[in-house]
Formats: sequence, structure tokens, C-alpha cells
Amino acid sequence: MAGEGGTSLHSGSALTFRLALLTIDVPDSDCFRPPRSARVIMAFTRPEHLSSIDADSWPNVATVPASRWPGMKARRAEAEFAKACDDAGLELDLETEGGPDLKVGHDALFERIAASGWLGFAESFMAGEWTVSSSTQLVKVLGRLLGAGYLPKAKMLGVSDSEPGELPLDLVRLYSGDGLSHAGGIFSSGVPTTIRETVESYSPKAGRKEPKSHFVDVTTLSEPTSVDRDDLGDAQRRAADWLLDATRTGAGTHLLVYPAAGMQPGMRATKRRATVDVLTSDVDQISQMREALVLEGADDSIHVERIPGVVPDPKQWHGHYDAIVTVEKVEQLGPTERKGYIRGVDRFLTPNGRAAIQSIVATDSMTEAGKASLQALRAYIWPSLDYPLTTDLHQLVDKNSNLRIVSETHVGTHYLESLRQQRSFFDGHLREAAAAGFDPVFRRLWTFQFALREALMTLGMIDAVQFGLAHRNRGGRR
Repeated sequence: MAGEGGTSLHSGSALTFRLALLTIDVPDSDCFRPPRSARVIMAFTRPEHLSSIDADSWPNVATVPASRWPGMKARRAEAEFAKACDDAGLELDLETEGGPDLKVGHDALFERIAASGWLGFAESFMAGEWTVSSSTQLVKVLGRLLGAGYLPKAKMLGVSDSEPGELPLDLVRLYSGDGLSHAGGIFSSGVPTTIRETVESYSPKAGRKEPKSHFVDVTTLSEPTSVDRDDLGDAQRRAADWLLDATRTGAGTHLLVYPAAGMQPGMRATKRRATVDVLTSDVDQISQMREALVLEGADDSIHVERIPGVVPDPKQWHGHYDAIVTVEKVEQLGPTERKGYIRGVDRFLTPNGRAAIQSIVATDSMTEAGKASLQALRAYIWPSLDYPLTTDLHQLVDKNSNLRIVSETHVGTHYLESLRQQRSFFDGHLREAAAAGFDPVFRRLWTFQFALREALMTLGMIDAVQFGLAHRNRGGRR
């Protein structure tokens, strides 16, 4: 995983930020760079309670920012945090019957919040400076604070360029039901309801050579019922099947999984006797992917190819495909990369082909507090993370390609249940995670990202959508 200044960051005990290019080597401390933040010109201290944290791997967790006005900003942050907890109905008193909702163990929490807001709040949790009784309680705390609009004043960590790579299978297996999928699933008990909506066209030719609007089939899936842990694997396979259905993948179909984000769509496509190409820029993951293919008996039907960057230019990869599938990659690309990505889909797809994109999207309920809470995920996992609105994706496709979104399948309630199950699986495999080299800071980070996304989805600030794309029919409204 590449960090600032080309730093290589890895998965063993030294696993740190920028997880998108995770490998299994331990980084050299002399080439490490901390995550981008507003604190790069600040002084830092190393209190005794942080002495056990590897400062080479986690520099901003192992230290505490030192303010120019010691104590003043921290006291203000403490008062604002206490008020936010009161507004959110969260109990901080240690003497409360049943115990507090969260336990603050070190005042360093408030120094961190004063320096970097929600990012500091997350780093304090990663440092173990505040704790909760369980990951379920963490979801409650984050959801209550977000619902109350908690937004500490601090310079925001903006979106940067993405970094090529995939989540390592060694990590994914600790929480996925199928052993292959980071993304959420679709459970069997949901009932789909479809309506055809008229959607504005953002094509530069709209109203002249093309219609001003077109039809989109919008499907909403009712929330799942009677779900247990054993259902997650089937749900993740079902989500892949729905993407393949949207692309009409069957016997003889030439499918492209681009950029790679999990192996399940390709695996399921081989069951339909399709031929599959998988493009990835993560050289360290290729061997793991190929090993997984051999174990699944799919190595003859799936070809994994490395590309130099997240989005290849025409000289790096050229081919034509009947179907293209992308899982949760668009929201992890920077603005320029998104344009290059959708142009690539347009270039690769045959005239009668179909593409399917699964993405986490923001809703109209997303707040400034919700946006601010994503800073920790940007700093330590996905540097370009920015959840688009559905209208943003329509504009992206219409303005930068000859494609059009023709269907939307909203599966947020199923994704929410998937997150609950994944969080529970990870809780149950913490010892295995430790044995695999994932240190306590990382384990708390990964629990935090599950809980945060679950809280955002519970509040309706984000949704999970499968988009179906086809080339525009210039003779009609579709």
C-alpha cells in the first residue's frame, strides 16, 4: 500500500493506513510518511499510555498533537463533546446504573478532537483512549453523535488521488460469509418493487440530437427478514448474481471485472460458462487471486491481468466485452479518475453489451457531520473515498460516455444487515486477526469502519445501489 511520498505500507503487525494496496511485508520506518492531515505542521507528544503502539506504523495514533495554547482548545473540545453527548442521549458518567455509553480513559481524546475533529476522534479510539463495551455499542455511539449533528471545528481532510490495490483476502476472510467478498449481499427474503421513472439527461446533446430525458427502472428491495449468520455467504453470492443478471451474462459471454474488487462476480460467472478477465493494479494480490481461482476450480475460465494504474489508458488495455462488472470502486476514485473509469467502460463495452456498477452512494439525508466522519476512512483506508449522489453518477455517465444508466436497484437495507453480520464475524475472529499479524490499532480501525458505515446506513445517509448501464439508443428515450 503506497502512502505519502511513495511509502509502502503493509499488512502484518505493521498494517497501517492506505489499506487499498495492502501487502504482507513490514515497512521500513525511515521511509514512512504519516497520512495527510491538517496537523503536519504541529508538534506532537508521546504520552506513556501510547508507548506500546508502533510509532513507525501508526505515527498519528502513537502521538498526540500539542496545541500552541495548551489545554485551552482541548477544554473547549471537551465541553463541546460533552454537550454533543448530552444532545445525543449518551451517558458519560462512570457511576451511571448500567455503566456509561462510552468510557473516556485519557484526556488526549480532546487534544485530538481539537486538532483534527472527527479524524482525531477516530484516532483516539484506535489508540484505546476511549472505549465501548462492544462493537454494537460503538454503532450506537457513532449513530447518536451523527444524528445529533456532532461536528467539531477542524480543518477537513480532503479527497486525494486514489491508490491502486485491493483488500487482501487474508483480511476479507476474517469477516466475509463467502470468504471472497468485502461488499454486502442481498438476502433471499427481500421483496423487489420496480417503477419506471423519467430521469433528466445530462448529455451535452440532450434536447438537440438526443432526448432531454430517458426512462430508468428503479427497483427497491424490502428489508430482509429472519436473517442469521449462515445466510451471509449466500447473500454475497446472490448480489454477484444480480450484477450478472443486469449484464445478461450467460454461456459464451466475455465478462470484464474492472477494476477488480473481490472475486465473487467472476467466480459466479464461470458457473454460467462465461469467460472472465479480471483487471487489477495490485501486483501483490495477483498471486492470492490466482490461488483462490485454483481452489475454486475456476483458473481455466478466469484470467487475471495486472494493469499499471487504477484506470488503464487505451494503450495499456484494449479489448471488447459483452459485459462489465464493477463492485464498490467508483466511490473510491478521485474526480478525474472517475471520468477515466467511465470512459474505459464505454471503450471496452460492445455496442449491445451491458455494464453493472455496484456502489455506495450518499442520499439527500447526508449531513456535514456525516461527511466529516469519513475522514478516518480517507486517512487510513481509501484516500479518495467520497460517496456520490445517484444524480452524480447519472451526470458522470451522461457527460463522459455514450452510455446511459437504465436501471437502479436499491439494496441498502440488505447491505445494512450485511454490515451487521460482517462486524459480528470480525468480532468473532479477533484472535485469528491477531495471529495473522493485524495489531490492536488495526483491529480497532477495522471495527470502527464497520461501525461507522453501519451507523451512516442506519441513519439513511448512505445507500447501496446496483446500476445497470447500456449504450444510448439515439432513436428513442432509452
